[in-house]
Amino acid sequence: MIDVHAHLESDDYSSDREEVIEKCKKELKAVITSCTHPKDFDLTMQLVDKYENFVFATVSIHPEYIKEINEKEVNEFFDMVKKNKDKIVGVGETGLDFIIEESEWREKQKELFISFISLAKDLDKPLIIHARRAFEEAIEILEDHKVKNVLMHFFSAKELLERVKNNGWYISVNTALLRSKKIKKIARDIPLENLLTETDSPWLDPQGGRNTPLNVRLVIEKIAEVKKISFEEVDKVTTDNAIQFFKLRF
Repeated sequence: MIDVHAHLESDDYSSDREEVIEKCKKELKAVITSCTHPKDFDLTMQLVDKYENFVFATVSIHPEYIKEINEKEVNEFFDMVKKNKDKIVGVGETGLDFIIEESEWREKQKELFISFISLAKDLDKPLIIHARRAFEEAIEILEDHKVKNVLMHFFSAKELLERVKNNGWYISVNTALLRSKKIKKIARDIPLENLLTETDSPWLDPQGGRNTPLNVRLVIEKIAEVKKISFEEVDKVTTDNAIQFFKLRF
């Protein structure tokens, strides 16, 4: 089992981060933590060093932070990423978040997104996409820039599923799958070969508390249920998918 998208840097884990990761090591093959803000970068790299071959990292600046990040901070972040490129397995989550409604900020999100696309190409790393209320716009930008290695994180746009499949991209589903009819249909209809598993921890806990990567087991169980195949098959294929997509080495 691999959780391809969690946030181990989150303050929600500040009191017991090591304990959570040690528990995960007993059940999971790997956790990929997603650094989404420059202030978390050092901690992310520390986790990768401390839990070598178990905690892997993707890095970016989340589009919802567009109003609080200036150009100097973006450039400094890019420099840090380039210096630590060998510790990073992907660029993301990056993309668009149209919960921000002002057109000028949406344009700035697009500019930042395109910058991260260029960075991913330069570093030969896959992209992990966040696209709240903006899946079609994000897909158009990715297609315009002919991006090949793409993971659509927390994908919920069933009407765009064929475009994702035709582009050969991956989607990841998380614990929202346990309750969402829309995401259950997506998990049913996407080929297993295009599917990855995540939790988006510490958010989206099935019981409304703090989520952890251990709950990726529940995601795999539900995928197996909706696809009417075994847990073991889902586990094996999605694990292999993650290793291939992120070029993980253990």
